[in-house]
Amino acid sequence: MVEFLHISKRFPGVQALNDVSVSIAEGSCHGLVGENGAGKSTLGKVLAGIYRPEEGEVRIRGKRVTFSGPGDAIANGISMVHQELMFCENMSVAENLCLHNLPHRGPFVNFREMRILAAERLSAIRAEINPDTRLGDLPVSKQQLVQIAASLGRGANVLVFDEPTSSLTPTESAVLFSLIRSLQDQSVTCIYVTHRLEEVFELCDPVTVLRDGEVVDTKPVADLDRDSLIRMMIGRELAADAQAEPPKLKQEIVLEVRDFTSPGKFEGISFTLRKGEILGLAGLVGAGRTELAEALFGLDPHALGDVRLHGKAFRAKDPITALRRGICLIPEDRKRHGLVLSMSAKENISLPTLRRLATLGFVRGKEERALAKKYFDLMQIRAPGLDAPTAGLSGGNQQKLVLAKWLAANCDLLIIDEPTRGVDVGAKAEVHALIRDLARDGKAILMVSSDLPELLALSHRIIVLRQGRVAGEIPGRRATEELLMRLMAGLAQS
Repeated sequence: MVEFLHISKRFPGVQALNDVSVSIAEGSCHGLVGENGAGKSTLGKVLAGIYRPEEGEVRIRGKRVTFSGPGDAIANGISMVHQELMFCENMSVAENLCLHNLPHRGPFVNFREMRILAAERLSAIRAEINPDTRLGDLPVSKQQLVQIAASLGRGANVLVFDEPTSSLTPTESAVLFSLIRSLQDQSVTCIYVTHRLEEVFELCDPVTVLRDGEVVDTKPVADLDRDSLIRMMIGRELAADAQAEPPKLKQEIVLEVRDFTSPGKFEGISFTLRKGEILGLAGLVGAGRTELAEALFGLDPHALGDVRLHGKAFRAKDPITALRRGICLIPEDRKRHGLVLSMSAKENISLPTLRRLATLGFVRGKEERALAKKYFDLMQIRAPGLDAPTAGLSGGNQQKLVLAKWLAANCDLLIIDEPTRGVDVGAKAEVHALIRDLARDGKAILMVSSDLPELLALSHRIIVLRQGRVAGEIPGRRATEELLMRLMAGLAQS
């Protein structure tokens, strides 16, 4: 169905793809895996008409094709579900779903027909979303579902999925997998880019591994196991993910929250967080996890309750107040809330600490560069250098940059929302090791994650939220995925 023949693509300072050749069979779900920056998303964007290769060609059913843009690709039956959301947040869900071909009556948009079409496309993927809702008001997971509905609604016969489950719950992911299987039954070809190896073994056959912009190999999934696939991806053995060391019970309480409430978001939340402790927050989408994290960082003016930091009453009126008191938030959505994409890597890393790096309003350039280099190297960000534009980095390296930025701020309390979203398996292990090291150094960490194995591997305690309330609290060593899922779903513990 699709052939990539000797594709090469270069960005300033980076050889993204080098002589890549891959053949993809009709009706297959073909996996594309590799480390951050390996070229997976770039290859998908070449097919979707977003990038034009400097060398090589793309063939569809044996015929060479050249796309001048995404519109050409869509017209030829090729659509892409992007890792980073590619929508207009100020418009409604219905407008976004029909934006490429708005129904009209004469010179006017037919809003009634547009809502009907949008409702049909959302129903096809079993997404319970009001078509009239402003897209920007939806959580990231719901926005991702809208993007999937838009791609499927175009009637494509080749679909590129770029990390489609990075923001989805296990239930939403299961619905997506069912859809992909039904598309294969209709001979739709799926190219599936992911860092989640369990998804490769569940959905894909075969799988192509990329490393540093080159093809390592293409193999049937049946011939691989998890360890051999990781070795192909990163070229080395991956160390086992060790359980976090329990903190000392006598460590001082850094954060104490009592009856913390924000109307319509969460209610009556109470917990303590000690120095050197990693406290996990689990829950389904809409349970209030992200909303709680943002409120503690001063992003919710309506939040009320008794919050104490190092034993003293504390109210974060805004993020600047929180930052000055040693609280940092690593947000869920790196592009909207975590980075300034027009700035360089160096400028993003130093952004929260400019006041500390300035004299009489002027930033001390050498100190800024030294600080940025320290955390750039610590996170092993793959980029041409500190002055590389942030917008040109891969999604995983952008996530590492967000982590580097807040580590440079040297906070006592780190609130981390989805720490490894869009990060490859090798980098994920590095991030986990870093979080453990921070806890060992005395940092207090509140971690939100939809990845249950990640919560189990890192957390000393796990609080489960359901519909804005605490459904239960479990010591990390006693927690299991089944127990967490039962609490998240509102089922009594057996």
